[in-house]
Amino acid sequence: MRIGLLSDTHSYLDKKVFDYFKDCDEVWHAGDIGDKIVADELAAFKPFRAVYGNIDDKTVQAVYPEDLRFTCEGLDVWMTHIGGAPPNYNPRVKKLLKESSPDIFICGHSHILRVKRDAAFNGMLYLNPGAAGNHGFHAIKTIVRFEIVKKEIKNMEVIELGKRGVLV
Repeated sequence: MRIGLLSDTHSYLDKKVFDYFKDCDEVWHAGDIGDKIVADELAAFKPFRAVYGNIDDKTVQAVYPEDLRFTCEGLDVWMTHIGGAPPNYNPRVKKLLKESSPDIFICGHSHILRVKRDAAFNGMLYLNPGAAGNHGFHAIKTIVRFEIVKKEIKNMEVIELGKRGVLV
């Protein structure tokens, strides 16, 4: 299963995403989609999983949940927008991680790309793909691509889409 992961598009979808994710089986979005049109374009392109973020309006929130927990290729995956980062998870997330930590925890919000194993939660893989949109303080737009094969994560790639554009 090939996964294309992005977050924090903030209503802007770089068309290069379609080239980089063309061989992916699914696209996952970790929130702050912005305009529902962005989600609709991605959902028309590939099977799509997403959560809403703090900037998403009721239109996006009506379609996508705050938390999404599912199994992919035998791995337990949890995606939410505001999660914090190891070891400083936000209180809501930390409580839930202590109750039942997934194999992969995905969040966005910070616009900071980070891929890290967290030994405190059984080696859970923490993924934040950074920000793919133009809004925010990040300098470079990033997305992540990886594979899940027989309960193993393989071929993890960080892809730089270029400098964040200036909004006028």
